[in-house]
Amino acid sequence: MNVEYTGRQYEVTNAIRKEVETGLAKIRKILGDRFETKVILTVEKHRHKAEITISPRNGPLVGLAQAKDMTIAVNEALEHLEKQAIKYKTRWQAKKRSARKAEEVKKWNGHPAPPLEPEDDIRTAVGSSEKTAVPVVVHRYPAVAKTTEVHLVRSDDAVALRPMTLEEAIKEAHFKDRDVFVFRDPKGKVMVLHRARDGKMQLIEVP
Repeated sequence: MNVEYTGRQYEVTNAIRKEVETGLAKIRKILGDRFETKVILTVEKHRHKAEITISPRNGPLVGLAQAKDMTIAVNEALEHLEKQAIKYKTRWQAKKRSARKAEEVKKWNGHPAPPLEPEDDIRTAVGSSEKTAVPVVVHRYPAVAKTTEVHLVRSDDAVALRPMTLEEAIKEAHFKDRDVFVFRDPKGKVMVLHRARDGKMQLIEVP
């Protein structure tokens, strides 16, 4: 696995490299080895910042942290990145199971089912084999909407308090581990970042 280090007002030491590699070993157990890693370590006015970005297939995932000591900042960034990796893998597995179920539904007695006709009724066949199958029409009825009790929780972490660029908003959403993040661009326009089920971030411009 390739790890690219960048130090800004900071010299990357062997001890810090070891901390990063130890943390990435845990993430490799979750996601495998197929991702690149970029580590940016910065010191600004006695504040140590660590930004660790990995790029799996549907990434990227970003871990951000700052502390008075670089070792603490690196470990916090790795912990945050590990949580995102677990969430990423869970989504990927759920998507894979859903696709497999959809494929099984399409099959009938080992053969692909014929495409549905664009009408309200579904045409299919019933029988122990294709030769003895009898064509039938299944009427489709309107689905009954299920009502559930709505539980609302106010979240201030999902809204940016200051204008920011798209890149800053993406990093902030990753840092706070939010699937929905609302912000204003430098021109004052309201934007919404939304993480889809496949893990990709979508940008919604509010008119």
